[in-house]
Amino acid sequence: MSKENAAKRIEFVTLRMVREKTSLLYPQRVIRKPEDAAELFRQLIGDCDREVFCVMTLDTKNQPTAFQTVSIGTLNASLVHPREVYKICMISNAASLMCFHNHPSGNPVPSSEDIEITERLRDSGTLLGIELLDHIILGDGNFVSMKERGLM
Repeated sequence: MSKENAAKRIEFVTLRMVREKTSLLYPQRVIRKPEDAAELFRQLIGDCDREVFCVMTLDTKNQPTAFQTVSIGTLNASLVHPREVYKICMISNAASLMCFHNHPSGNPVPSSEDIEITERLRDSGTLLGIELLDHIILGDGNFVSMKERGLM
């Protein structure tokens, strides 16, 4: 098996495992509101002492199809590039996506960098025809939906 085929096989198996794990943790399988997405994200990443940026892809019925950790950063920062975010969207044939990250400080208030990357991801998705539905930031027991706050 060539290295390219092996890499494709690993991606396929990873996506399949994510789908199975997601269905076990989230049996209703439909994201109807930011609370649904925040709860699923909290279950999947648990407590982290560093900033973690993740993407959840959804089909046309808002059912999760894949969940990918895009970046694991430092105590207060994470490097995120649209190329890495939309790669998983293309692989999983996503109709839309939601982005998530945590603030280890416990305060989920979006920073100026959070707002900037959200706008950049939204604009990139518009070009690709994949809608960014929301960017959710988790804190200690609470969360902020950037869409509900009108920040995207």
